[in-house]
Amino acid sequence: MAHMLETTDTTRLSGRGAPPVWVVVALACAGQFLVVLDISVVNVALPSLRTGLDLGEQGLQWVVNAYSIAFAGFMLLGGRAGDLYGRKRMFLVGLGLFTLASLAGGLAQEGWQLLLARAAQGLGAAVLAPSTLTLVTSAVPEGAARARAIATWTAVGAGGGAAGGFVGGVLVDALSWRWVLLINVPVGAVVLAGAAWWLVESRDGGGRRLDLPGALLVTAGLATLAYGISQTEAEGWAAAATLVPLCAGLALVVLFLLVEARAKAPLMPLGLLRLRSVASANAAMFLSGSAMFCMWFFMTLYAQNVLGYTPLEAGLALVPSSLAVVLGSKIAPRLMHSAGPRAVAVLGTLVAVAGFGWQSAMTADGAYLTTIMFPGILMMLGAGLAGTPLAALATSGAPPREAGVVSGLVNTSRTMGGSLGLAVMSTIAAARTAGDRTPEALTEGYALVFRTGAVVLAAGVVLMWVWLPGRTAAATGPGRGEARDAVGEEAS
Repeated sequence: MAHMLETTDTTRLSGRGAPPVWVVVALACAGQFLVVLDISVVNVALPSLRTGLDLGEQGLQWVVNAYSIAFAGFMLLGGRAGDLYGRKRMFLVGLGLFTLASLAGGLAQEGWQLLLARAAQGLGAAVLAPSTLTLVTSAVPEGAARARAIATWTAVGAGGGAAGGFVGGVLVDALSWRWVLLINVPVGAVVLAGAAWWLVESRDGGGRRLDLPGALLVTAGLATLAYGISQTEAEGWAAAATLVPLCAGLALVVLFLLVEARAKAPLMPLGLLRLRSVASANAAMFLSGSAMFCMWFFMTLYAQNVLGYTPLEAGLALVPSSLAVVLGSKIAPRLMHSAGPRAVAVLGTLVAVAGFGWQSAMTADGAYLTTIMFPGILMMLGAGLAGTPLAALATSGAPPREAGVVSGLVNTSRTMGGSLGLAVMSTIAAARTAGDRTPEALTEGYALVFRTGAVVLAAGVVLMWVWLPGRTAAATGPGRGEARDAVGEEAS
């Protein structure tokens, strides 16, 4: 009996009965909304941060990247911790750390204090986020109901990223930049109380241990890579200040893979990547994230730095895009039923490509409808359509004992793609403007970013069509035995 309590994913470890499924989904989505919101909510506040804490361009970039790199780098560890120590427990620990770090960031008096708080926020989010998807997939059985639940999770997460601009604009205009962080404190406290009361504990330990060396290696490697890319803006690609961190980051990532291949209880069982659905969907998420993540960053900068919008106006300008991403996420399950996940993911990405291409035609005196609203709707409608089938494919076929790490990998691929993509795109924009801060020069730099994003997404379309499982394979998924064999071979 003790062994069953230890190893069965659906075993309840609380005397209280299971809560209604909608309560579990609502709490999980609330947690996901908070962590994704904080990736984008600071974008509108960046001009205010520049003056409030005397941050330069690279400092502003790291206000975003300090969060997203810690978020992505520790998410595999967070997912594994949920499997071993309990999804509810990690949900509470992650949300508690996230809330405290938000308070520290809102009270920061120096730039380094804010960056440290953002990194701590990212760590809390990394512990929290994998549990949100695992709680959803554990509460809802496979099939149409789970597809709808994942669509809701995707829509709320995407809506959090999209709503960040509006929420940030309202808070900065009405109060100050500090409230884009402080607002998390009361909201986090309410969600914490609800999760502590309603959620029921589950885990799938199996006597395994956390792979701390693996977590440190992958986080250090990805952070060093992002730092090296960010250095190209000031130093160029051939400078030692750029090449050293780039090479060191690649070496750390390779060392991580070697360690994982030999570890008895790896953080990332490499056998999971032998599952076509897991490997292909995560690769597609990485590519999509590298372009989509940048959209909000550069759209808000364009609206404020070029068109002269206030933070609130910039946030309101992106509301239609916010609604479009939610709409796309909710339509996707119906299309998946008739056309299959691969076709819907490809369709959504093609719609996003059209939006990025349109956005790249922006001008320094552009009209709202043609340079923000309509292209933004296309970009985010496409993101919503593609996100749900990719998340469903990425979590299909994996054994229950790996549910947490697979959920962590989903978020890691998307967020790490976004972090590295932002570093590359910021370098591309800076190279085009060459230090010229006039509206015309800034517009050229931002337009080049969106053209580059369109090319990246077009490559993603090809990858999805060639590599993602077809409709039959996606519908049936690899058998549990096949999934167990793939992971079991890696462990042995």
